Amino acid sequence: MAITTHDTDTEVQDKAILVSLVTDKIKRIGVDPELSLQELVQLAETAGVEVLDVLRQNKATPDSKWFIGKGKVEELRMIADGLGANTAIFDQELSGAQVRNLEEALDLKIIDRTQLILDIFAGRAKTREGIIQVELAQMSYLLPRLSGQGKNLSRLGGGVGTRGPGETKLETDRRHIRDQIVELKRQLDEVVKTRELHRERRRKSGAVQVALVGYTNAGKSTLLKQLTNADVYIENQLFATLDPTSRVLQLSGGKEVVLTDTVGFIQNLPHDLVASFRATLEEVNEADLVLHVVDASSPMRQEQMDVVHSILQDLGAASKPQIVLFNKIDLCQPEQLEMLPTGAGYLKISAYNPDDLTLLTEIITDELAGETLVFRIPGDRGDLSALLYRVGEILEQNFDENDVLYSVRLNKDDYEKWSYKLVDFVEQN
Repeated sequence: MAITTHDTDTEVQDKAILVSLVTDKIKRIGVDPELSLQELVQLAETAGVEVLDVLRQNKATPDSKWFIGKGKVEELRMIADGLGANTAIFDQELSGAQVRNLEEALDLKIIDRTQLILDIFAGRAKTREGIIQVELAQMSYLLPRLSGQGKNLSRLGGGVGTRGPGETKLETDRRHIRDQIVELKRQLDEVVKTRELHRERRRKSGAVQVALVGYTNAGKSTLLKQLTNADVYIENQLFATLDPTSRVLQLSGGKEVVLTDTVGFIQNLPHDLVASFRATLEEVNEADLVLHVVDASSPMRQEQMDVVHSILQDLGAASKPQIVLFNKIDLCQPEQLEMLPTGAGYLKISAYNPDDLTLLTEIITDELAGETLVFRIPGDRGDLSALLYRVGEILEQNFDENDVLYSVRLNKDDYEKWSYKLVDFVEQN
């Protein structure tokens, strides 16, 4: 990704030293610092940054002034001078004062993990909702840090960490930022109301929804494209797609479901970003079935699965019916495949294998299917016939004088949702 300035057409290459501080708290809460650091490298590369070196430090607690110890600050300055770095990216969140102190001591652009992720999201948001959500998260992140951003944001050359709101907004006072946050929340509320109307319309139409969730770069967008021929951007990088995409998936028996690809999860996903994207992420709560896509080839597979499960719990969607899809098995060694769980609720696939996709659609069909009921629908009730086609799989259709007899396989939840319309027409149980 080329990074250009806000004021000129000159292309700027950020050259960065990555900094990781491992504290007692990080060890206690179970965050894997090496996994986090590996992701920071990928995040930096995704943002177009050239990573020159990595600096690690173990310390009981962060330094209130420098975040890392003063000796490490001097070591970082020497490494940066020697390698020609112009940026330092920290794997944890910094305060405004820490940013200011580090800038003055190092004469480098100082970026933290949260700002880096927000920067990537700013470059990826395409829809009005996505743009509002990212800008709201950026403003919420910026507000308590205004005092520490002056030198950073006034640097010529732009680059990573300066996308989105832009320097003219970032140089305004807190009152203006607060007003902007209020306005963005108002706009987002309107979008949320529109989203809720769409949800209600889908509920009334009987549309069955299936959500793809998973760690970023697990292959969700590839799977959506292969299953539905969706025109979505696919790239081997973190957060290649940001805005949720929904497409119709044709199942066996002619039944159609709505398949939605959601934003990828990541360890330490910024709080402001989760808050801003909650309306989008809560699409998972509307799903009748969740497909948890896992990169089976990742050495951090279990840790990534734990992160996804934790976020699903936060969203209140952990109890949804779920199938775990171990994707990218074509990249796995035999011993890796042997270690993967098997049985009901698990499936090993490659998104590029047509046989695997066929098997997946069959399993989705079975998972969504329930008991078989026979309905006697009067010939003049085309609305009920259409409803049966939407919410169930029509196994058989016969005619009896002016009525139509449908043998339908229905998901229990679907039938409970629409029983008030259909119960009087059940022919047999």
